[in-house]
Amino acid sequence: MSNRAVALSSGSGQTPRIELGVVLCDFLTTHRVFLLSNGSFRRVNAVSMDFLAEHENIIRLTFFAGVLLLMALLETLFPRRGRTQRRRSRWSTNLALIVIDTMALRLLVPIVAMGMAAIAAEKGWGLFNLVSLPSWVEIAFAVIALDFLIYVQHVASHKIPLLWRLHQVHHADRDIDVTTGVRFHPVEIVLSMFYKVVCVLLLGPAVAAVFLFEVLLNACALFNHSNVRLPLRLDHLLRSFLVTPDMHRVHHSAVPTETNSNYGFSLSIWDRLFKTYVAQPRHGHDDMTIGLTEYQNPRPSQLVWSLVLPFRTQSHRSYSKHDNGEGHRS
Repeated sequence: MSNRAVALSSGSGQTPRIELGVVLCDFLTTHRVFLLSNGSFRRVNAVSMDFLAEHENIIRLTFFAGVLLLMALLETLFPRRGRTQRRRSRWSTNLALIVIDTMALRLLVPIVAMGMAAIAAEKGWGLFNLVSLPSWVEIAFAVIALDFLIYVQHVASHKIPLLWRLHQVHHADRDIDVTTGVRFHPVEIVLSMFYKVVCVLLLGPAVAAVFLFEVLLNACALFNHSNVRLPLRLDHLLRSFLVTPDMHRVHHSAVPTETNSNYGFSLSIWDRLFKTYVAQPRHGHDDMTIGLTEYQNPRPSQLVWSLVLPFRTQSHRSYSKHDNGEGHRS
């Protein structure tokens, strides 16, 4: 057990009580729940680890389905731009991909990020297991750190040719809406999970922090890929700290220098900090071309084509070179 072990004390005839502790949950064997003397949860911040362990999938599915349906409804009622393809053909492919992605994770990944967080807490591995912080501070720092690491991963998926082969499946979508947020090649999803597991191992965040991060990441991906028209003032306010649909839509532009911008999935600070932020597309949101120039045809809406795309012979598209299509950065 880690140095955050639990000390028990009891007086004569009194029920033993926990003086100091953390919440540790071993998803592979048993579930252990330890309370602080003040009655609050140290590691889960008032969320039962037994409850998380038993209901993780249904909680995540509920949030995912709820946000997906909400954004689908809002983008139908308040669309930001017109469509270039029929929704039925695109949605069938994009939603089929997430089913295949889920199956690939079940079959090929022995442990996911939350499982690694539980093991790291049990063994005392990772940065956060070496320091003592208030639970809410630790969870906040962990979520921010994980979000930054996802930003780094996203940049790498554009800069490294092998990773771009996989990631271009996401960018090949010729329209952008809520289902684009789940359109990823299964090999990319598997590699992404391995990356997250390594990040969790090195950071040692609380299980609750990883759970919260993944729920927020999924919700933000659905939100910022949606085709929802937000009032300009609201968009301006939100993008000061969150990635909005208008901000992320620039990233899906067919103009290379715009594709090479706005990598953030949740927090917008990373793009501003590392100067990858582009405020608006060069041709405006209504007239911009979504997708990749070389795939402006019906094929990206085909499931088999999308699955085979990374393995086709192709030249790597370099996004590190600027052209005259640079968007507005102010």
